[in-house]
Amino acid sequence: MNHSTPLANQIHPLRVAVIGGGPAGLMAAEVLASAGPALSVQVYDAMPSVGRKFLLAGKGGLNLTHSEAPDAFMSRYGERSAQMQPLIAAFGPSELRAWAGALGVETFIGSSGRVFPKDMKAAPLLRAWLHRLRNAGVQFSMRHRWLGWADDGALKFSTPAGEVQAQADAVVLALGGGSWARLGSDGAWVPLLAARGVAFAPLQPSNCGFDVAPRPASEARQAADAAEQGETRREFLKELIGQGKPPQAGWTEHFASRFAGQPFKSVAIHFTDSQGRTFSRKGEFVATATGVEGSLIYAVSSLLRDEIAAHGSATFLLDLLPDKSPEQVLVEVRHPRGSRSLSSHLKSRLNLDGIKAAMLYELLDKEAIADPVQLAAGIKALPVRVLAARPIDEAISSAGGVMFEGMDAQLRVKMPEGAGQPVFCAGEMLDWEAPTGGYLLTACFASGRAAGQGVLSHFGL
Repeated sequence: MNHSTPLANQIHPLRVAVIGGGPAGLMAAEVLASAGPALSVQVYDAMPSVGRKFLLAGKGGLNLTHSEAPDAFMSRYGERSAQMQPLIAAFGPSELRAWAGALGVETFIGSSGRVFPKDMKAAPLLRAWLHRLRNAGVQFSMRHRWLGWADDGALKFSTPAGEVQAQADAVVLALGGGSWARLGSDGAWVPLLAARGVAFAPLQPSNCGFDVAPRPASEARQAADAAEQGETRREFLKELIGQGKPPQAGWTEHFASRFAGQPFKSVAIHFTDSQGRTFSRKGEFVATATGVEGSLIYAVSSLLRDEIAAHGSATFLLDLLPDKSPEQVLVEVRHPRGSRSLSSHLKSRLNLDGIKAAMLYELLDKEAIADPVQLAAGIKALPVRVLAARPIDEAISSAGGVMFEGMDAQLRVKMPEGAGQPVFCAGEMLDWEAPTGGYLLTACFASGRAAGQGVLSHFGL
């Protein structure tokens, strides 16, 4: 069945509403504006200005994309690589760099392979982009929070002046996922689309931090604290075996008060989940008040999150000295230390001090600390057990969203006949996820472009 609308029969421009002013929505608007006077393109956003999360992403240097080989690049999208491949093949890293260059923004490849604007900033690119969009006739309506559809198919918006409605011949939804609600990505669209029968996977945190489990060795301190507070031994034991309130997750107060916010540098993480999927990488991450976060943790976050969902916890192995072999570490730990303390010995022989040394005392019991073999094994493979991902609103991005199985190849949502104007979806509200490193933005740009082209194809443009 041909759903296109011949332009010859149109007296007035066809109206296309793009709801969401992030990279995906703005890229869809740019593609739509290329049709010239045939289309009237209106961008709606709940925030006072567009691109707020985009600007935040560029706060520490805008990582637009990544320069690695196409196969490696596509592997970053995991189980959704097959669905993302045609989108990124059409508008991938090289096309994105050329697009930025046409806006007068020169890019470069950093030592990590990541691609940045030469000035490392997001604001100049966004300003140039908005200038080009306005010159192309794109209109912007700010502080318009989408509320769904009216009975006659009109789009409903909440505004400072009250509820308003707008007619559209096609809609592109680019509403983001569920992270960073204060910047507009709050997942409020989920019930609106669910009411229309749109298939979606539940939103979950991605590129997120985790809360750690309290170490078993801390139970003795908990017992002592409980005794001081008048708690009976029976009440404490009931908690330990799960008959009462479980111990609160997180580091000990001693560790958290001294090391929360400090980085683990030049470490490695190794993890194998219950399905046999493996992760092994060197990098950095940060201790938080209750657990861990940062780039190396984000890279393994999807595996940890899924393992926790399946089994209640996940344990990764932390290599505190990835540049030394287990044999080298054992030799140095066994070296006679004379009258020196163990802390001084580890610092002298292995340059192991600060947060790395503190991590050993936090997670190993006294017996392991005193045994050179167990201590050396802990230095090379320290088990870190995590119990829960941090809330989705703290995450860099989110997983889940509108499922590809509920859309066609042009990202048009499959709805019952007579459901109203065609609806296309793009960006983070689609059911995919990727690590940081330029993969998130690339997919948002690529899917926004694909959705815009889907609208043009629908209208025969």
